[in-house]
Amino acid sequence: MTVHFIGAGPGAADLITLRGRDLIARCPVCLYAGSLVPKALLEHCPPGARIVDTAPLDLDAIEAEFVAAQAAGQEVSRLHSGDLSVWSAVAEQVRRLKARGIPYTLTPGVPSFAAAAAALGQELTIPEVAQSLVLTRMGGRASSMPERETLANFAASGTTLAIHLGIHAIARVVAELTPFYGADCPAAVVARASWPEERVLRGTLADIAQQAEGIERTALILVGPALAASGFRESALYSADYRRRFRGGE
Repeated sequence: MTVHFIGAGPGAADLITLRGRDLIARCPVCLYAGSLVPKALLEHCPPGARIVDTAPLDLDAIEAEFVAAQAAGQEVSRLHSGDLSVWSAVAEQVRRLKARGIPYTLTPGVPSFAAAAAALGQELTIPEVAQSLVLTRMGGRASSMPERETLANFAASGTTLAIHLGIHAIARVVAELTPFYGADCPAAVVARASWPEERVLRGTLADIAQQAEGIERTALILVGPALAASGFRESALYSADYRRRFRGGE
C-alpha cells in the first residue's frame, strides 16, 4: 500500500501529467482538495473507488483515511492543486506517514505561476533583464511569513516577482513594491489561471490594484520589467556564433 501525492495542476483538467493520471486510475481510494482540484479529474478514478473531498477535513481526519486504506491494503491517490513543491501542505502529511511507516510517492504537477505565464503568453525570464523568478506569498491565518522573507527584501533584486495569496492585499503589495520598481513598472494579475473563467489583467504598479478590484481569491500577482520587455538582447543559445557540442563545438 502506498499513498501517491499528485500535483493536479492549476485548474484545467488536462494539465496533469500522464503519471498522475495513471496513478489516479489504479488507486481504489482518492483524496482530493475539492476547493481547488477540478472534479473532472475524478473521472479517471476506477469504478467503485472511495472518493473523499478533503476540503472540510482536518489533518487528523485525513490521516485516518490513510490509516484505514493501509489496513485495507488499498493504494491512495492524494490530489493537491498545482505542484507539490510549494504551499501544498504535503510536508505535514508526509511527516505523519513517516511516523507510521506508510510508504508514499510524490508526482509533480504544473504550478500556478507556469499557468499564469502561459496565460500572459510570455516567458518570465528575459536575457539581461531578469534571470531569476521569486516565488513568494503574503502571510495569512494559515501560515505567517518568516521575518526576513519580506517583499522589500525580494524587491531589492529588481527581478520578476510572482506573489501568491496576495490579491486581497494588492494595495499593500503595490505600496511596498513601488519604491523599488517605480510606479511605471509592468504588473499583471492572473485569476483562475487555466480555468474556463480565467481572467488576465495587465498594467503597471500605478493601476493594477484598481484593475483588480472585485477579484478576491485564486489569483497571482506578477511584477517586474520582464513582463513588458521588448528590445532585449536575444539569447546566445540559438546564436549562429555560439559554439556548443550540439552545433559543431566541443
